[in-house]
Amino acid sequence: MIGTIHKRKGAAMLAALCLVSSMAMAQVSDLDRRLAEIREVGRFVPEKAVGQLRQIEAGARAAPPATKGEWLNVLSLAERAIGRHDAALALADELVVLGKKHNDKVLVAKGLLSKAYVASRKNQNELAHQLIWEAERMAGGTADMPLRVEAAITSGAAYAEEGNLPAALGKLQEAVALARSHGAPIPQVMALNALASQYGRLKEYDKGFEALAEASTIAVKTNSPGRMATLKNTEYGLALETGQADRALNALLEALALQRRIGAETMIVGSLVDLSDNYLKRQDFNRAASYARQAITAANKVHSDGDEAIARINLGQAHLGRGQLAEGKREFDIGLAYFEQSGDKPELRTVLQEYGEALERAGDMAGAVAAYHRERAIADDLFKDSRQKALLELQAKYETEKKQRQIALLSRENQLKTTEIDNRRLQQRVWWLLALVFAMAAVIVGTLYRKVRSANARLEEKNQELKQQSSRDPLTGLYNRRHFQEFMRNHVHTEQRGSGTSGEEVIGAIFLLDVDHFKHVNDRHGHAAGDMVLKMISDHLRVILRETDMIVRWGGEEFLAFLPAIPRSGVDEIAARLLAGVAAQDIVYQGSTIPVRVSVGYAPFPLKPGSAELSWERAVNLVDMALYLAKAHGRNRAYGVRGFANFDKTSMENIEQDLERAWREGFVDMTVVLGDTPAPRKAAWPQADVQAEQRATIN
Repeated sequence: MIGTIHKRKGAAMLAALCLVSSMAMAQVSDLDRRLAEIREVGRFVPEKAVGQLRQIEAGARAAPPATKGEWLNVLSLAERAIGRHDAALALADELVVLGKKHNDKVLVAKGLLSKAYVASRKNQNELAHQLIWEAERMAGGTADMPLRVEAAITSGAAYAEEGNLPAALGKLQEAVALARSHGAPIPQVMALNALASQYGRLKEYDKGFEALAEASTIAVKTNSPGRMATLKNTEYGLALETGQADRALNALLEALALQRRIGAETMIVGSLVDLSDNYLKRQDFNRAASYARQAITAANKVHSDGDEAIARINLGQAHLGRGQLAEGKREFDIGLAYFEQSGDKPELRTVLQEYGEALERAGDMAGAVAAYHRERAIADDLFKDSRQKALLELQAKYETEKKQRQIALLSRENQLKTTEIDNRRLQQRVWWLLALVFAMAAVIVGTLYRKVRSANARLEEKNQELKQQSSRDPLTGLYNRRHFQEFMRNHVHTEQRGSGTSGEEVIGAIFLLDVDHFKHVNDRHGHAAGDMVLKMISDHLRVILRETDMIVRWGGEEFLAFLPAIPRSGVDEIAARLLAGVAAQDIVYQGSTIPVRVSVGYAPFPLKPGSAELSWERAVNLVDMALYLAKAHGRNRAYGVRGFANFDKTSMENIEQDLERAWREGFVDMTVVLGDTPAPRKAAWPQADVQAEQRATIN
């Protein structure tokens, strides 16, 4: 009886344990499903996801390692998305420690990816890429297919950031193949969307739209407005690149509606900024202003200073487009302040270009010139940085090749020493082979000597190549700024009088050319078209000018020409030839004709205000100021400084401070050559002449 009771108690206890175990498994399963749902929420509404994750923290931390690790992973991703990078990094580190403790490669790989995402947000790209590739190697040894897809996608993005586009495409194609084999819709949508974007970067738009269409069909199965919104954003980018303006606008509006449906505040900000920019391109300034104001409000809500700055600049352009000069300047200045503080020089230069063009269209020529001067200073800094980087890379390549040659030479020397030792041993053992051994050694030494001479010859050739590359612009083949500066430092100017065919004074001259609306060419047709424009201009400058003239790629879209000896009366004629010669050479790119025009500033050299002679640096600066007057007064024209008058009543510093005012007050003698009427005329400041010039430009 007692035994039976004990048996019943044992059976009851076993049944209870089984029930508890079943309940625990159900809880874990429910928790895993809940985490999957929250992860999808966090992808689009991270603030909401953080709150939901904190509510289940106690249960998640008490769950098995896989569930606890996924909770740490999802929370780290959400914290990073809302900008709490330190919290996200601490959670990622905890996840890596947990994975190593339980020898779980899946958890370690997830932790490494989370750390990489934080490093990327902090612009630590090299560290981020190392973490990504380490995570990809670790994930490849697991059976977690969604993780492997995510790692392959992220690896492709890393290769794209490094400029290795073929490797990036291969990784994304691998991600699509893995996702298809797995069959789950979300990984497939993610991989196909990333592949479509990559095809867009490679200009293979048909393949991009094909991948996007497949992703859109699969996305319906996810029932996720967020995923659909992401695909619409990709469609917007592809449509914009292929000139489908209406399709791009519709995709953007559909994306915004989907984002608002789920409250994806960060995505909403981006769409509002894009919409304001889109309507600016359509010159619908009222709608552009409306969306810019909405973007400012949304950016403040999510504390996105960068998006607010861009929205402010768009609002400023809308105000200027409607003739509201004071309001437009105020908004532009607020946006510019952010980029100045952030130190993002390329973006600041772009904004200043847009600012100058907007002020020019609004009629504020003085403001436009000031904006162009600020943009020029930043362009010079960027060009110097780029040139220095190129030289360092070239030097590094040279040093690497030099070390490789030294290693090869040392290897050959070691081989020679070994041969000599063997010869000694053979000499001791076999005297009758002595003559043969010496003969072989002589052959080897001669061969090595010839190889050393050949290596020295190649080294000299590389030195000459390095010297050539350091003085030439790689795109156009023209001299670069550094070479011109060295030339002018060593150049001794001697005036040549009576050396022309008619006994006319022969002088030097400096011309500075800037491509009109070059940013529009890059924005509308791509940087490849911009490069074609620069090559075309460089080729035709060689035709227009003489072999003895120095032509220089001055920086960005600017060219400088130094003519050491021309008749004084021919300076204006050369300016007209430059304008007409470039304007006659339209570019045909992908079925579109791109008209090319330039603005020119020029002056004879040397320039002598009073009894002193200007240095070449100050002369170039004066020509640069004349160039920006040409840009501010309508483009496709040349402004030339002929000389100075009444110099005893002013100073060179006053003239350099405001060339236009000095011209107006009669201290500077200038010539204006219009692009469509090449005959030069002496410039006078009176209002009637200015109005006549403007009418000629309009006609």
